[in-house]
Amino acid sequence: MLTQTRPTTPAPSRVDAPHRVLPTRLCPTDLLRLTDETAVDVLDGRHDAVLPAHWSTTERWSTRLVADDEVDVWLISWTPGVSTELHDHAGSLGALTVVSGSLAEYRWTGRELRARTLDAGDQASFPLGWVHDVMRNPTAPITVEPTLSVHAYSPPLTAMSYYEVTAEQSLRRVRTELTDQPE
Repeated sequence: MLTQTRPTTPAPSRVDAPHRVLPTRLCPTDLLRLTDETAVDVLDGRHDAVLPAHWSTTERWSTRLVADDEVDVWLISWTPGVSTELHDHAGSLGALTVVSGSLAEYRWTGRELRARTLDAGDQASFPLGWVHDVMRNPTAPITVEPTLSVHAYSPPLTAMSYYEVTAEQSLRRVRTELTDQPE
């Protein structure tokens, strides 16, 4: 007859084991890969049928390229002087790849806004809680080609909150909007 022996130290319980729950099975690396692949498709002309005949120089344009229960992928144009406002993506992770032109991103670090430039081919990902403002890079030369970027959100966007920086250098949420549109 076989006897079972019990371990002398108990296995850690789920409560004891550190873990993080994400709102999607996709991780930022998956979203970066997806935006990069889609940017190549845009450059190769695979989405020419959905592009406008003439690009606006004053209004942003966007179109959803992929939509399912897990992810939305958008192609967005950027015009001079038009920003997204300081915002988050609620319960969605995000990523982008710059297809053409140059973007400026202003990200809240917890104490201040930090600027970075994202040029054609550059990528960025946005974990939960990421608060930023994005716009066409105001220092980039004006060209006839549009500034374009591909964005992916998982799960698909359902809401965005908008913020202002207070005189005390903290964030104050000014509104939250339900949406299925990109920033």
